[in-house]
Amino acid sequence: MDIRGAVDAAVPTNIIAAKAAEVRANKVNWQSYLQGQMISAEDCEFIKKFEIAGSEDKQAILTKEGHQCAKTFLNLMAHISKEQTVQYILTLIDDTLQENHQRVNIFFDYAKKTKNTAWSYFLPMLNRQDLFTVHMKLHGTGAEPGTGTISPSESSQYVQCVAGCLQLMLRVNEYRFAWVEADGVNCITAVLSNKCGFQLQYQMIFCVWLLAFSPQLCEQLRRYNVVPALSDILQESVKEKVTRIILAAFRNLLEKSAERETRQEYALAMIQCKVLKQLENLDQQKYDDEDITDDIKFLLERLGESVQDLSSFDEYSSELKSGRLEWSPVHKSEKFWRENAVRLNEKNYELLKILTRLLEVSDDPQVIAVAAHDVGEYVRHYPRGKRVIEQLGGKQLVMNHMHHEDQLVRYNALLAVQKLMVHNWEYLGKQLQSTEQSTPAVAARS
Repeated sequence: MDIRGAVDAAVPTNIIAAKAAEVRANKVNWQSYLQGQMISAEDCEFIKKFEIAGSEDKQAILTKEGHQCAKTFLNLMAHISKEQTVQYILTLIDDTLQENHQRVNIFFDYAKKTKNTAWSYFLPMLNRQDLFTVHMKLHGTGAEPGTGTISPSESSQYVQCVAGCLQLMLRVNEYRFAWVEADGVNCITAVLSNKCGFQLQYQMIFCVWLLAFSPQLCEQLRRYNVVPALSDILQESVKEKVTRIILAAFRNLLEKSAERETRQEYALAMIQCKVLKQLENLDQQKYDDEDITDDIKFLLERLGESVQDLSSFDEYSSELKSGRLEWSPVHKSEKFWRENAVRLNEKNYELLKILTRLLEVSDDPQVIAVAAHDVGEYVRHYPRGKRVIEQLGGKQLVMNHMHHEDQLVRYNALLAVQKLMVHNWEYLGKQLQSTEQSTPAVAARS
């Protein structure tokens, strides 16, 4: 599936169209704004002439007075705060651009002459509370969106309309970079994590798929938990269109990434999130859409290759970065910690920082327990580990969990603190062996 073949970005416009018709019917008394010195005589004269002009007359006005048109619209937006009037102005702009999309150039030309960007005039509209204003701003201009414009708690039709605008905008490469720069990926993952309906799921994942067409953005997307979010939805999805777009997004992440390390990291994240098992189940089904079959085959091959190259440290690293710690074999492997503890120092302690961060922010008792255990094993096997953990604030974070309501968390926090405090490792080894044999009793008393 490619961008040109994607035709599912339809925007549900019934509620927007009805509201726009209502806004158009409420004509604005521009003379009162002039008398109140809120707008200039020049802008008042132009807008009154423009709003009553027919289609042909309007085109003639724009051809002759394009600069004045842009100037008037932007002045009115800047100097009028009444929501109803702002809605009317934006609807008028949108109607003008919908008649001929090339008319957007009047705003670009005006911005260039005034040494600004066209977006700078419209971005403040995103901070307004009125959803119709936000939608009309995005729909009419195709401007760079900001964070916070998509909220699962708002009217679902408005949200889907804004999501549809985002789908259209992210087809343009430069807008993708602007969206990521504005931390828009966090906005997308927040929507997906809120158990939204399948249509909004599809639209948001469609946006991830579009972002992953840009190799440089594939690198940046590594900072976000995109793979876990999508794999959770894939596991529960009953809609073929949602399954298809998830598989396409996964394929882009593996295929478009320029760096081998990035491709490997995505593959490991998918393996960690049980995507391989899901693919094997999907492979048993029949699909009319050849894209699904092709993507399943591609992903099975790529992930299969990655499994062959997977080391125990790769497995551990991927699990840690996913934030979904489980009692997988590596955590309890003496051999693993003896050989790999020092590797947690790589890339300026990247993995250790993730580990301590999980101790601070996670509300999952299993994640906290495993993280506390791993901190203890790190300091036990790396001679200078205690000092590093203290510098990262990990010692205090572990101690905070010694009174956790979950007994397994308390137990692993207690063991980790013992490892952080003791100096005689041989003595500790005997003590730990004795303690672990009586885990239930220790856990019950702690």
